[in-house]
Amino acid sequence: MKLPTIYNVHLVAMIATLGGALFGFDISSMSAIVVTDQYITYFNNPSGIIQGAIGSALAAGSVVGSAVAGPISNKIGRRDAILFACIFWLIGTAVQVACQNYGQLIAGRVLNGFTVGITSSQVPVYLAEIAKPEKRGSLVIIQQLAIEFGILIMYFIGYACASIEGTASFRTAWGIQFIPCLFLIIGLPFLPRSPRWLAKVGRDKEALQTLANIQAGGNIDDPMVIAEWEEIVTVMRAELEAGPGWRKFVKNGMWKRTMAGMTVQAWQQLAGANVIVYYLTYIAQMAGLTGNVAMVTSGIQYAVFIIFTGVMWIFIDKTGRRTLLIWGALGMGFCHFVVGGTMGAHHVDVPGGVGNPPNANIVISVNKGAPANTVILFSYLLIVVYALTLAPVCWIYAAEVWSLGTRATGMSLAALSNWVFNFALGLFTPAAFVNISWKLFIIFGVLCIAAAAWFWVFYPETCGKTLEEIEDMFGPEGAKPWNTKKGESRLAAKIEAVVARKTHEEPDVQMQEQVVTGDEKA
Repeated sequence: MKLPTIYNVHLVAMIATLGGALFGFDISSMSAIVVTDQYITYFNNPSGIIQGAIGSALAAGSVVGSAVAGPISNKIGRRDAILFACIFWLIGTAVQVACQNYGQLIAGRVLNGFTVGITSSQVPVYLAEIAKPEKRGSLVIIQQLAIEFGILIMYFIGYACASIEGTASFRTAWGIQFIPCLFLIIGLPFLPRSPRWLAKVGRDKEALQTLANIQAGGNIDDPMVIAEWEEIVTVMRAELEAGPGWRKFVKNGMWKRTMAGMTVQAWQQLAGANVIVYYLTYIAQMAGLTGNVAMVTSGIQYAVFIIFTGVMWIFIDKTGRRTLLIWGALGMGFCHFVVGGTMGAHHVDVPGGVGNPPNANIVISVNKGAPANTVILFSYLLIVVYALTLAPVCWIYAAEVWSLGTRATGMSLAALSNWVFNFALGLFTPAAFVNISWKLFIIFGVLCIAAAAWFWVFYPETCGKTLEEIEDMFGPEGAKPWNTKKGESRLAAKIEAVVARKTHEEPDVQMQEQVVTGDEKA
């Protein structure tokens, strides 16, 4: 019996982005727990490179997951690739719950990371391929919101579980990670396949009908459906002529898109916001906040994250991607400089570690009063700027820049870039807190300024363009990035042309021939 299919794109996005919620759950499953007495005692106060290995294990698995996500997605489809990834989440979560030492904990987080590597790269691809051009940003941003809700929910679950005696505190918190995965597994079979993937594998009639179901209530004669289908077919033919293999990622100017897709994800990590997201509990303790006050202060950060990303959900398709990336990087850089400068000028060294029992990762204490308040305030402000700009836009931009033939593997490469730098930062940040303390924030501030310059020079505006139009923007005839503007899509003109054809009662023979040709190829 065939299951009913959901075609409401926002409902589809809410189900698909549970894959993002898995990412968020795993992030805060550690951030709320690493400062608890139960965790510190059971795992023998892990610090420096050991705590870095535990924290970065998720990213290590995600590197592998991202690397294989593209070929898997091209073979079995975007939706089924996400379903396949869920298997490893269930195994990894079971290993974490049963772990007896930090080596087993790392192994479980690596398995969870494999899932996150696939879902973080393929959910944005799936959403970008089913969205209308003018709504693509608001649809893909739901992925970021899902990550943030996952972070918030799991953080306070961990906070609540901290009151449980013994190892049951963190085992209970980690066991709850089964729940969103089970919901995702149940929901995925009800989602449609990507119409662009269907066209790519030669299932043209199914692709056209799915496109019509998503965009026009099933009407394949709708002018928008016809115009968008013609664009898909035209681009698909050009890509078939380009041939298989890795050359297509650099051939005929494609290197520009490969560079943009991969570097935008690298800069998201190098901007340093995830240091705040992962380790605000450490920063709160440096600022003299302890116990429940420190935990609640850190948790409020995650609520702020959601609120401001929610604000951007409303405006994301009304504001250019370039604008948000450039000004976001500059704003984050300013916040890093203030946090680092304040820590550097107003701190006391505590070589044995702050807290009771002492946390070996926190070796400075910021002076109470205005200095400590400034550190907390600008840490919050940095998250606000990040939530409005780089957090959602980097994922959206990375999902937009690829062509149909390279999108799955290309987004896999982009996510791979993200996770390589995420792994490096996660591994070395605890050691950096110990060895260079406040200077870490100065380094991130400089990197943010460099990111803003990079965005201005290399990234054309993609907001409001069809995925097929973006291909031209990166071509040899494309305008310089700083001369590009949002909107101005040629799809509107194509729709008018289709309406004119239909008005003159000209049968849409060309579209029928394209479908037949595609079926014959299949």
